[in-house]
Amino acid sequence: KTKIEAVTKLAACGRDWLVLDANFSNGQPWTPADLATIRASHAGRKVIAYLSIGEAGTYRAYWHREWDANQDGIPDSGSPAFLLTQNPEWKENYRVKYWQAGWQKLILAEEDKILTAGFDGVYLDIVDGFETFEQNGENFIDDRLNPETKQSYRRDMVDWVKIVSARARKLNTAALVIPQNGTQLFAHPDFLTNVDAVGIEDLFTHDDKRQKGGHTQHILDCLAPAIAAHKLVFDIEYARNHELRAYVQAQAAQHDFVWTITDRPLKTLGNSGK
Repeated sequence: KTKIEAVTKLAACGRDWLVLDANFSNGQPWTPADLATIRASHAGRKVIAYLSIGEAGTYRAYWHREWDANQDGIPDSGSPAFLLTQNPEWKENYRVKYWQAGWQKLILAEEDKILTAGFDGVYLDIVDGFETFEQNGENFIDDRLNPETKQSYRRDMVDWVKIVSARARKLNTAALVIPQNGTQLFAHPDFLTNVDAVGIEDLFTHDDKRQKGGHTQHILDCLAPAIAAHKLVFDIEYARNHELRAYVQAQAAQHDFVWTITDRPLKTLGNSGK
C-alpha cells in the first residue's frame, strides 16, 4: 500500500530480474535510491521498467484529459493524430498509430525518464499492437500493408522497437530491451538482434484452461529464431488451478523457459522458477 512497503518486499524476494511499472502509483516514481535498495540484497539483480509502446493509457503522465473529455472511448476533436479508439478489452487504454512521430516522441521521453532513474532496461508491452491493424473481421491478414507507410504493420513495429532499443542503449550501453508477445516479429532478423529476451503470456494455459495446442505450437514456431539465438524466454501464466500450474512448470522446464505464474491484474509477486 506504500512505496516503502513495496521496496522492502521487493528487496527481500528471491527474484533475479524484476519488472516494475515505471511509477509506484498515482504517478509517484521509483527513485534511484529505491532501485538501489531493491538491488542491494540480491547480487546481480536487474530491475526493468514496464513501458507500453503500442497503446496510450489515460493514467499516464503524458495523457491530456481533453483528448477524450467525455470519456466515451472516442478521441475528441483536436486530439493527436496518432490517437485511435479505446481498447474494448482494457478500459482506459487507447489504440495508437505507433509508427507516427508524435506518439514516438511521447514514448521516447518516457523511456528517457526510465533510464535516467536508474532502471536496467525496458519491458515493452503491446508490441503485438500490429495485430489490431491486421484484423479483417474475424480473420487476420499477415503482413498487411500500412497505407501510411507503404510497408507492413509488422515492419512498422520492428522499426519502432529498433528506435526504442537504440535510445535505451544510447543512455545505458548495458540496457536490456525485452518485448512481450508479438513473436511473429522474430521472422525479421533485425528484430532479433535488437532485443535481449522475450516475454510470452498465456503460452500453455489461458486462465484456468489449457491453451489450444495449435496456438502454443504457433508461438513456439515463431520463437524458434530467438531460441536458436539463446535469448531468454519468459513464460507468464495466470492459472489458479494447482494441476495447471504444475503443467505450466513442466512445459516451461521442457523448453528451458523461465516461468512466472501470477494474478492477471499483477497485484502479487506470484511464483517464478526455471
